[in-house]
Amino acid sequence: MAAEPRDHAAAAMRMAESQGMIRVRDAEEQGIHREVLRRLTEQGRLVRVARGTYALASAEPSTHHDLAVAATRVPQGVVCLLSALAYHEIGTQLPHEVWMTIDRRAHKPRVNRPPMRFVLASGAALELGVETVEIDGVDVRIYDPAKCVVDCFRYRRHVGLEVAVEALRETLRQRRATASEIDEYARKCRVGSVVRPYLEAVA
Repeated sequence: MAAEPRDHAAAAMRMAESQGMIRVRDAEEQGIHREVLRRLTEQGRLVRVARGTYALASAEPSTHHDLAVAATRVPQGVVCLLSALAYHEIGTQLPHEVWMTIDRRAHKPRVNRPPMRFVLASGAALELGVETVEIDGVDVRIYDPAKCVVDCFRYRRHVGLEVAVEALRETLRQRRATASEIDEYARKCRVGSVVRPYLEAVA
């Protein structure tokens, strides 16, 4: 139900508080005009974190704030590769852009902020190993550690083979996944023959 005009600002603030961030299109679905968000921003109560996306000005952004913003911009995507490794604290990668997997049949999103890099997948390679974590009040879809390792080998031309081997070694050392879990993902994603020799070497 749309809010009454005098309650638009309060409703917008409640949305931002409950969801972590508020998108223009979500606000408009509730009958809250984008001008209300602009005025709240001018008043210093909201801040614009990306095109069409706002957050509470009083909120302290976390280390992984860009992942939350990216998830609001591309909600069907899955944080992957270097960004997922950094979130899981695996390896030494510190990406300057958010890596995200999207369905190869989908149109590439136009996102100006945060910087993003997309990879394409379908079937098991897209759907396996997805978990949802909460970052700054936003539900973020991200691959689990075992799937991250497999993806690094699958997209080794993008991230480098040395990154994939480091991810494999560190995931096993930290006991974030077992060798059998990684092998199963690799088999289902059709890179079992690529991953297995390295798995046997470090397991």
